[in-house]
Order: sequence, then structure tokens, then C-alpha cells
Amino acid sequence: MLAQLQRLGTIAAAAKALHLSPPAVSMQLAALEREVGFALTERNGRRLALTPAGQVLAQHGHDITDLVSVAEMEIEALRQGSAGTYRIAAFPTAARSYVTRTWQQLRDGPLVGPALRLTELEPDRATAALACGDVDLAITHAYSNVPSVAAPALLATPLVSEDVLLATTAHAAPTPTRSGAARLQEQTSSDWVVPHAELACAEMVQRACGAAGFQPTVVAEATDFSVQLALVAAGIGVALVPRLAVQHAPEGLRLQPLQQPVQRHHFALIRRSSYNDAGIRRILELLEDNASRLVAQTAADT
Repeated sequence: MLAQLQRLGTIAAAAKALHLSPPAVSMQLAALEREVGFALTERNGRRLALTPAGQVLAQHGHDITDLVSVAEMEIEALRQGSAGTYRIAAFPTAARSYVTRTWQQLRDGPLVGPALRLTELEPDRATAALACGDVDLAITHAYSNVPSVAAPALLATPLVSEDVLLATTAHAAPTPTRSGAARLQEQTSSDWVVPHAELACAEMVQRACGAAGFQPTVVAEATDFSVQLALVAAGIGVALVPRLAVQHAPEGLRLQPLQQPVQRHHFALIRRSSYNDAGIRRILELLEDNASRLVAQTAADT
């Protein structure tokens, strides 16, 4: 009221601006004077002037009004999904590909925001971090030949599916079928480069080879698919790798889909309490679009 009175000069004008009656404004000003123990206004002709105490409080009134306006704008930005900071956990292939592209779009695109924070985690650890509140969104995966673990307290959004490819050196590539797919049975005597045993990717390899009737002879273990591909290119062994992992594959490789297909399905997990969060929805839309584009682009390139 003091801020409006300082701006407009009369109780009647201040009351109109505040959608109150003049007596109501006078009563509130009188109550405020009793509370602070100072006279806040003084008559100056037909107008009311503010005393030094009134001017101090009026300035605070202006500041409070400005802060409320800023809060309203920030809340509206949150409603539109263009503000806030969201923590994402993602496995390496997703983190370096479509999560990075999504982050770049949110930072530099025509509709800037929200802000992201990224932690690289394998699916099991990402899911645990989401469940305990350490992150707001988890990017996970599940292979078509490996049973997935249910997480009923979380909501899953499918992002994309990609083929698993057999990686060999060009001169040691298996004879393709008419569809261009590789018979995994031809790799019975090959040396294998596989992920570490505790990862779902390692179980995928074991199950795919088991379905083809053999156990792989493991000569190297590596978490990073780029390391696996470098070893394959050097002739150390063969490997099974998802399509997105071969975006920057070294030369001298032959990459073929499998006659008995295996796919890796990507998911974005959120807590149920985040379902109506506009920022989360915007991030999910971009993740799904970018993941689909990258898989299609990689398929065309290979």
C-alpha cells in the first residue's frame, strides 16, 4: 500500500489500484503505523506524502513486488518446461550420443532450458539412483534375450530400439545369409571380446552364443565398446555390439546384423511424482526424437 501511495499520491488512487475501498486502505495504514511505532504519512496539500519511515517501507514494498513478479515468471517458465535443473543418469552409449545432443539443444536452441546435470551410470545403478532421489531421470536399456527387472515404482518411456551387430575383421567376416545377416554358429571357434561379466551386455553375449549352440572363448573383457571394437579391428577376436556403439568404429571392421536377431531397447525412467512435470516431458520428447534419429542415421551409415 505504501508503495502504491508513494507512486500515486492519494489514498483514493492507491485504493483503486489495489482494488480496495479508501477506508480499507486508511485502516491498514493506521494499523501498520501502530505496529512499527512511526508515522508513515503526512498531509501535503491534497496529497499524502511519505515520512522517512514510510519511504523506507515503501522501497521494501517495491522490492517485494519485484520479487513476486520474478517468482511468477519463473513459475510460468517451469509450467512451460523451460526452467529448472534436472539430473540425468545414463549409460555411456546414450550419454555420449543422444543425451549430449539433447543437452546441446536445450542449451543453444531457440527455446533455451531447462538445465541438465549428467552422471554416467550403468542401468542398474542409474535405476537405484533414481529410486532414492539422487537423479530425476534415468536412461537404461534391456536386451531382447535378457529378462528385464521390473521397477513398479517407476514409469518407463521407450526411447528407441537398436540391433546388436556382429563385429569382425573384414577378411574374417562370416558368410552372410540372403538378408545380409550373420550366422553366429560360424563363430564357434573364434576368440571373443566381451563386456565385464557383471554387466547385462555380457549376459546378452552369453545368451546369444548359447542360442547358437556354443560357449564363447573369451580372450578380452572391456566395458567400453570402443575398446572392444579396437581389439576386433586388430584381429584379437570378434564381438557383439549395439548399433549406436559403432558410430565411430575403426576401419577394417565388418558389421553385420544377426540371423537370430538381438535388440537393445532404450528406456527413460522417471518417478511417478514427476509425471506431470513439464520440464521432464520436454526432455523426454527430445531424448526420444534424438535417439530415433541417431539410430536411423547409424543404420544408414553401416
